[in-house]
Amino acid sequence: MSLIDALIPMAAIACAALVLCTSRIGRAPAFAMLGLLALGAAVQWLLEGFYWQFVPTYLLLGATAWFVAARPSGRGGRIAARAGIGLLVVAAAFAWLPVPVPTLPAPSGPYAVGTETFRWVDPDRPETATDDLADRRNVIAQAWYPAAEPTGNGSRYLDGLGRLPSRVAQIPSFLMRGYDRIDTHGDDRASLGRDRDRWPVVLFSPGYGAPRAFYTGLIAELASRGFVVLAVDHPYEADVTELADGRIATPVRNFPADEAEGEQYMVEQQAVRAADLRFVIDQLDRPGALGPRLSGHLDTGHIAAIGHSFGGAAAAAAAADDERIRAAANIDGTLYGDLPERPLRQPFLLVQSAYAETGHSAKFLDRNAALLDGLRSGGFRFEIGDANHYSFTDVPLFLSGPGRFAAAQMIGGSRGPAATQRVTVDIMVAFLSGPLGGSGADVVAAAGKHRDIRGGPVGR
Repeated sequence: MSLIDALIPMAAIACAALVLCTSRIGRAPAFAMLGLLALGAAVQWLLEGFYWQFVPTYLLLGATAWFVAARPSGRGGRIAARAGIGLLVVAAAFAWLPVPVPTLPAPSGPYAVGTETFRWVDPDRPETATDDLADRRNVIAQAWYPAAEPTGNGSRYLDGLGRLPSRVAQIPSFLMRGYDRIDTHGDDRASLGRDRDRWPVVLFSPGYGAPRAFYTGLIAELASRGFVVLAVDHPYEADVTELADGRIATPVRNFPADEAEGEQYMVEQQAVRAADLRFVIDQLDRPGALGPRLSGHLDTGHIAAIGHSFGGAAAAAAAADDERIRAAANIDGTLYGDLPERPLRQPFLLVQSAYAETGHSAKFLDRNAALLDGLRSGGFRFEIGDANHYSFTDVPLFLSGPGRFAAAQMIGGSRGPAATQRVTVDIMVAFLSGPLGGSGADVVAAAGKHRDIRGGPVGR
C-alpha cells in the first residue's frame, strides 16, 4: 500500500470524527480540510487509477461536506446525520482491510532475482479436463533464478490480470485490480548469475486450486539463495492460468460428494500433477526449451521437488516415480493413494504449520507419518509454531496490518507470512545442501536459529 493510499482514508475518517465530535470547528476550516482531502483523492486517482476501496472514503468526504454545509437542525436530524456518517466511517475503515497493492517481502539472499515464464504443450498427453479431443496438456513453469545483476525491470505477478474469473482462490477478483503494481522482486530481463556454470534446480507445485503467483514471496526468497526454482501451474485446476496460445484456463472440477469417490478424484489429480512435474524435468535437457538465459546452465543431476499443501503431495508422488528427483519436500500437504506406503529412495523433508493453528486432519498426520517411517534415505520433520496453513503463501499480505491481526485472532497464523517463509527457506536451503551437493548436517541448526520450531531427523 502506498503512503497516499493509506493517508487519504485515515485523514477522511479523522476529519469526519472532528466535525461530528466538536462544534468549535468553523465552516471555513472544515471546508479547507475537506478541500485538501478531495485534492489528495484526485491526485491519487490520477496517479494510480480507481480502486474500489476508495468508494466509502469518497462517500464519507461528500457526507461530511454536506453535514458542514447543511448543519442539520433538530435533534432527530442531527442524530440521523451523525449515524449515517458514522456508518460511512466504519465502511471506510473496513474497506481498507484488503489492500489495493500488496507489498511482498524482499528476498534476503545474496543474489538478485530474475524470472522468466515458459508455456509448454505436452504433445503426448491429451487434456482430460476439456471436451476437445485435440487439446493437449499445457504445463506452465515460471523460472525464478539467481541473477547476475538487476536491469530495473519488473515482472507480472498474476496470469490473466484484466481477464480474471470472478474469484481467484475464493478472493473476489475485483480486489485484484491493482495487482499489476505488485513488486515481485523479480526482474524478467536479468541474466543468470555467473558464479557457477550450472545451478541446482527446484520444482515447486502450489496448493490445490492456487496459482503459482500466490507463492512469490517464498519462491523468490529461495531463488535469492542460489537455486533455480521452476514454479508450476496446473491448468484447469488452478483458478487462473494463461495457456501457451494465450487463452485463460479456469477450473474444471467435478468433485464428487461421496467421500470414497472424492478420495479417488484426489488420487487422480495427484497423478496429473506428478506427470506435469516430470514433464518439466523432461524440458531441462531439451535444446532451447528454457531460452538463451537458462538453457545449458541447469544442473540436471541435482533436482529437487517441493510443494505446498496438495503441491507437497504432488512433489512426493513425482519423486516416488522419477529417480531424476534427488530430494523432495512437502510443506503442510496431505498425501493420497498408495503414496504413504511407497518407500521413497530420496531424502525427504516435511515442514508443517502448527497443529494448534491448523488442526491437521487424521489423514494428514497418519499418511505423512507412514511415509516418514518408510524413508530409505532418511529425512526431517519440523513444525513451525504460530504458523497456519496460509502462512506459507502471499495471501495474508493481501490484507492490511489490522486485517492480518484480526485474521490471526480468528484462524491463527500470528507468526506472519514473511517470518514463516524465512524459516521455511532457511530449513529448505540447509536440507537441499545435503541431497544437492553440500554437507546437509546443519538442517537442525538452521531450524534452531528460529523460535518455537519443533522436530528433527526422522526415518532411517
